[in-house]
Amino acid sequence: MKYLVTDSRDIRYNLALETYLMEHANLDEPILYFYINSPCIILGRYQDAYEEINQEYVDQHNVIVTRRTSGGGAVYDDLGNVSFSFITKDDGDSIGNFHKFTDPVIAALHKLGATEAKMTGRNDLQINGKKFSGNAMKTEKGRMFSHGTLMYDVDLSVIGKALNVPADKIASKGIKSVHSRVTNLKPFFKPEFQNLTIEEFRDTLAKTILGVEDLNDAREYELDAKTKRDVEELNQSVFSNWDWIYGQSPKAAIQHRKHFPQGTVDFRLTIKDGRITTLTTYGDFFGQKPIEEFEKQLIGTRYEQTAVKNVLDNIELSNYFGKISETDILDLLLRQE
Repeated sequence: MKYLVTDSRDIRYNLALETYLMEHANLDEPILYFYINSPCIILGRYQDAYEEINQEYVDQHNVIVTRRTSGGGAVYDDLGNVSFSFITKDDGDSIGNFHKFTDPVIAALHKLGATEAKMTGRNDLQINGKKFSGNAMKTEKGRMFSHGTLMYDVDLSVIGKALNVPADKIASKGIKSVHSRVTNLKPFFKPEFQNLTIEEFRDTLAKTILGVEDLNDAREYELDAKTKRDVEELNQSVFSNWDWIYGQSPKAAIQHRKHFPQGTVDFRLTIKDGRITTLTTYGDFFGQKPIEEFEKQLIGTRYEQTAVKNVLDNIELSNYFGKISETDILDLLLRQE
């Protein structure tokens, strides 16, 4: 087995590298790939971005949002998490067999002191009923990867904020995440492993799985200049692409209603592929022009702040909403309750 670590802390690049290796690397032997990410949310392949994330929190705290090619639920990562991926040929007996790829990881965690770590259900790793790892798989053309997270020292207080989705915001057909109780691994480790840096934890884990005393003795998978260029192109065209992240969301119906001193405004929107497809406005506000003129100008707009604001900036909103400000209209259109 070969070994690869990326210095990038950008989840989008790291997922692009994983996908590129699955599609193009020489997989005569598997690749064990580790990556560490700055604060980010990774959506499952079939999830609704608007249903899973707290967009306001994400924007305010510069949390990167992307979508992976594998299924499953949304996860939050930060610099206290290590992600691992086994990239290999599909031998016909591996898809759905999470034990095959997580057993070596669990064995390594046991050696570090987390002796209660185990797989539960289909693809989660837990300690004492609390989840510290989610796992997913992807297969294509006889190749596959099985990847997962390992929460060593993640800021647990952020998870409920970044993934805190209003219960009544959206009625959709997307797959909802089940945000289980979670825990970090650090408190369960032996004392000598409770003060590791995240890189030291990664390297200790790698040495144990690979069976070497020094990572210099491991066989590294090397990336040439062409591979690095191709990975960056894949990053930009897919994992950093708004249409891939938000445009993959299923059709969703949204209602936002608020009473202002100048009257009540009630927006009813339908979002499909991340864009406003229908908009109907109700209320007792005072406008001079038909509200349908306002609504038509937003059809086809990306359902995100910059795009919607750009449209509103070019509309004389007082013609439709009287003295209700543009800021109030924008906030109501995009509000997370």
